[in-house]
Amino acid sequence: MPERSSPTSPPRLVDVAKAAGVSLATASRAMTGSTGVSAEVAAHVQAIASQVGYVPNSHARALAGGQASMVGLIVHDVGDPYFAEIARGVLRETESRGYLALISQTQRDPRAELARVRALRAHRVNSIVLAGSGYIEARTETALAAELRSFTAAGGRVAVIGRHHLPVDAVLPDNAAGGATLMRHLLDLGHRRLGVLGGPASLTTVEDRLAGLRTAFGAAGLDWGTVPVEHGDFTREGGAAATARLMGAHPGLTAVVALNDPMAVGALSWLLNHGRRVPEEISVAGFDDVPVARDVYPALTTIRLPMVGMGRQALELVLKPPAARPRRRRTRHELVVRASTAPPAP
Repeated sequence: MPERSSPTSPPRLVDVAKAAGVSLATASRAMTGSTGVSAEVAAHVQAIASQVGYVPNSHARALAGGQASMVGLIVHDVGDPYFAEIARGVLRETESRGYLALISQTQRDPRAELARVRALRAHRVNSIVLAGSGYIEARTETALAAELRSFTAAGGRVAVIGRHHLPVDAVLPDNAAGGATLMRHLLDLGHRRLGVLGGPASLTTVEDRLAGLRTAFGAAGLDWGTVPVEHGDFTREGGAAATARLMGAHPGLTAVVALNDPMAVGALSWLLNHGRRVPEEISVAGFDDVPVARDVYPALTTIRLPMVGMGRQALELVLKPPAARPRRRRTRHELVVRASTAPPAP
């Protein structure tokens, strides 16, 4: 078994190179997964590194101008199943590539987003994935856009999920088209008296999903002005509270559309607790297809977005060399019909 150069100091990369019988440059490429070294040599060097107890110093590599092995992931809310699925996609890729992910949340506070990016820069993280809706008010993102330009100009890499206007690579969920598909499903069932549970009105994701619903409703020759919209938090509690307001003002609705699944679960809970039968008296539909959507009763009709795949795509973008212009990757969507929707009662 190879021996360390010193019993008191941790082994260095040069010690690994010497023990493996390769140059320092070859050892470096083998440990970072770079090109220019065969799989056999890389496996040999990595085995020697493990034997001598060598741990790569990613911070030192970043200071030296190399690509750090840590990826920063910033989400709105780690407790939201949508972001948990995205994080799962990012983590699958980081683990398969030998990277470590540092996860933080912002609670949909633009100031917190800016603070998290600056904190990651201070920790010498070279790659950042930022997941979560952008904001309708352009000024809200001005400071963040400037920070990201500075970061990328200095060699950093950023990819975002669900943001239209930031000057970096982006994965864009199929929000508007998904909204239109969901509305057509309800209209095809015969619903005309519908209400909508929207998330925070400041978010572009809410605006895009509403636009899809509105487009399909109008294409059917119906007046969108007759559709009540109640905004609330993108949570189960927010959905229940918005449902209480919606049904108090419009008790004759035959269908409720929630713009994410946690809100839809809150709607189901409120309706069932208040004696409303779903879907016999009123249908409920959601958006995203988070894992709990299939387990609630009745199981939730929803629009499925490839959330794990979105996380994977974002990480692939952030680890690629920069392009001349920001790249856009648009997802698909799928209508998943379950037991929570049915034709309205005669």
